[in-house]
Amino acid sequence: MADIRSLFATRLYHGALADHAPAVDPDELAASCYSVAEDDEAGQDWCEANGYPGYTSYASLTDLPWRFPIFADLVKCLDAHVAAFARDLQFDLADKPLTLEDIWINILPEGGVHGSHIHPHSVISGTTYVQMPERTSALKLEDPRLPFMMAAPTRLKDAREELKTFHSVPTRPGDVLLWESWLRHEVPMNMAEDDRVSVSFNYAWG
Repeated sequence: MADIRSLFATRLYHGALADHAPAVDPDELAASCYSVAEDDEAGQDWCEANGYPGYTSYASLTDLPWRFPIFADLVKCLDAHVAAFARDLQFDLADKPLTLEDIWINILPEGGVHGSHIHPHSVISGTTYVQMPERTSALKLEDPRLPFMMAAPTRLKDAREELKTFHSVPTRPGDVLLWESWLRHEVPMNMAEDDRVSVSFNYAWG
């Protein structure tokens, strides 16, 4: 009998904010996201200049935890989730913990997309979901080996999860997704009439 094993695993962490303290009120977090977006003229200008649909604070604000206490609480909660994921990944961090590098708001309106990308210079990236209306798009992850597959045939439609070339991850408000920052991902078009709201972040080492 042949021995067939899975090697070089790509891990995905899917949890709930409520799994770790402090408690973060989702309605207050949503209101804070919209409040920041309304006041952030630099962010609005950047989105317009770069053709970014909706709003992101990625290029304009670096101090969300200082501006709103709820973001400071959110970071404390995320720290615990990231630490748990790092243990699962069996990272040897020595005396250099993973620390928050940046955190930003995403408000994606109907018809908005966020193209395929990675997060270089970080170790763990992720998103926590604030507002996910019905029919909105799920995060789509890409097999990191895809550029090397060349002449390989496509996978069966009902292929096992770990063998699929792309994987979409349905989420609800209050969910947290974490992945290693080299994993390519995208947000397909938001087909819902309402905004898709999330807060994304990067953690670095050292």
